[in-house]
Amino acid sequence: MKLAITLIVLALLIIVGPAAWQFTHTDSAAVPTSGLPWQIDTPAPGESRVFSLTLGRSTLADARTRFGPDAQLAIVATPSEAGNVELYYESITAGFIAGRLIVTADLPAATVEGLRERAAKTEYMQSTTRKATLAEADLPVALAAPIRAIAFIPSANLDEAIVVERFGAPAERLRSNDHIEHLLYPAKGLDVVLDSKGKELLQYVAPARFDALRTPLRAAADQAATAPPAAAPDKP
Repeated sequence: MKLAITLIVLALLIIVGPAAWQFTHTDSAAVPTSGLPWQIDTPAPGESRVFSLTLGRSTLADARTRFGPDAQLAIVATPSEAGNVELYYESITAGFIAGRLIVTADLPAATVEGLRERAAKTEYMQSTTRKATLAEADLPVALAAPIRAIAFIPSANLDEAIVVERFGAPAERLRSNDHIEHLLYPAKGLDVVLDSKGKELLQYVAPARFDALRTPLRAAADQAATAPPAAAPDKP
């Protein structure tokens, strides 16, 4: 039995180990010059460029050219919102870092509403979140839209030490609840979400639009800070 457990652990290290190691330790001579999650350029004031895409200038079509056609293009929305046009990749490789990628279009709410009304089909993803598959005739409109935000979920598990090593010390920290903390980098347009109960998330926006990302996070942090502690469960 001990031998079997040892073999399983070794197999997991072989599968997961290289991804985590490469995220934290790389040979500088072999690191790509662009395309890695921590390689964020600021080509102009208020702008940022990551994964070879410039937020606010590059389009969803540019993202599809960059990462390939194997993606889902749909409107994702909860019942209380109009939703966003998103290009979703189940698996991409950024340099040598694997993960999932979501590219959000910057479109007026009225345009999104029209796309949703003409959607080919609408289905539930999880809970009450809905996904509306765009009509074929509306694909050019969606693909021509500029990129408002990019979300990357790396396959490798991250912790605070890894984040600081790659991105530097955050300018601000905001805690949403007991297991989610946001490390904010306004100058880079980056929000790193550390989740002790789930997967980490890297959210990118243009620095000029960072306040729109930070404001609801601060509100959630203030609410969490003033919320009364959860009651202890009754003893049996």
